[in-house]
Amino acid sequence: MSEYFHSVTLDKDKCKGCINCIKRCPTEAIRVRDGKAHIITERCIDCGECIRVCPHHAKQAITDPLSVMDNYKYKIALVPPSMSGQFNNLEDPELITTALRGIGFDAVFDVGRAAELVSDATRKLLDAGSLQKPVISSACPAVLRLIQVRFPTLLDRVLPLLAPVELAARMAKDEAEAQGYKRDEVGCIFLTPCPAKVTAMRTPLGTETSDIDAAVAVKDVYPLLLPAMKKATDIDPAQSGRIGLGWAESGGEAAGLLTTDAYLAADGIENVIRVLEDLEDDKFPEVEFVELDACAGGCVGGVLQVENPYIAKAKIKKLRRYMPVSLNHLETKEVPELLNWETALEYNPVLELGKTKQESFDRYAELEDILEKLPDLDCGSCGAPTCEAFAEDVVRGDAELGDCVVLMRQKMEAILQAAGLDGKGNKID
Repeated sequence: MSEYFHSVTLDKDKCKGCINCIKRCPTEAIRVRDGKAHIITERCIDCGECIRVCPHHAKQAITDPLSVMDNYKYKIALVPPSMSGQFNNLEDPELITTALRGIGFDAVFDVGRAAELVSDATRKLLDAGSLQKPVISSACPAVLRLIQVRFPTLLDRVLPLLAPVELAARMAKDEAEAQGYKRDEVGCIFLTPCPAKVTAMRTPLGTETSDIDAAVAVKDVYPLLLPAMKKATDIDPAQSGRIGLGWAESGGEAAGLLTTDAYLAADGIENVIRVLEDLEDDKFPEVEFVELDACAGGCVGGVLQVENPYIAKAKIKKLRRYMPVSLNHLETKEVPELLNWETALEYNPVLELGKTKQESFDRYAELEDILEKLPDLDCGSCGAPTCEAFAEDVVRGDAELGDCVVLMRQKMEAILQAAGLDGKGNKID
């Protein structure tokens, strides 16, 4: 698999060489070398966990400035359901829609509209029994990248439907064309809660090309919306109901299936990994659907948001109380082609030690020999997250056994002892 664009980047000037990020990266894609972090790009899944935990703000996400809208004749804002949880005292989610038009957008498309159609399509596919269960949601691009890299045996369990934001962009452009605009005149600009969705825009999953033209961080547009919301009049009509808004938080997609309670929802990258490991071991035989969100709390927990995810969830819960269940339904018994994947997910063997099975086997044997020599402390002092990761680096030629601080200390102590000296260089009586 070829390399793809990464939204997550490193500012080496801000990096202090601490090891917070290497311990939290789910694919062990970060090393600290020569006092600075280094991202192994082919391993990175752009989950944003390193952005979340870096105390020095050295990890950043590449997004587009709001001025990108000036590149298009007809500008459409794609609004994620999670955005409704970012504002205090918000009584009507459509106030956000009206405010966005007030700051320059020609139209606003609620991604919740597309989410409700994906929920409807998922119900149809589950009822038809054509999918291998448990089915894994395809909504979170960071989770999909994780499966590609670490859990290839689960690739055939992933729901083969476009993520709501990608479907929303297609629908929005179709509607603009129906109004007389040329497709290349239309700009679909997603207000993104996380870097993984920026990466999915540049390097799509399930489709060759994306209809999303730009991605602006929620935190960048938020300050402009506050005054615009105060001036807003003639509030736009609702575009989605409780199911669409529910996609903002963990469990919302699964609950929106309505026809089954046999589902599991997990959020936070470490919890997601545990669930995927258990899925590999077939520990959930009764579960039909699995919803996984890399961010804690779901999309409300994205690192490009402004509100505490748990407070945002409380706000969304209040908003959903008096909403209709759903405002969007598929008009056909079959799932329309518009929603289906055009390309399948493929295994990305970046964690393999060799290019062939024999080379991998030989290198794994070498890795085991190195592990026997290591202290098994996983201290991170070598710049790798674990002793096993360090052993892999040695096998790949990216590190030397002498880089292990513990082994180096033991070696020095042995030399001093042989010379009749203690650890401080004093003669032993």
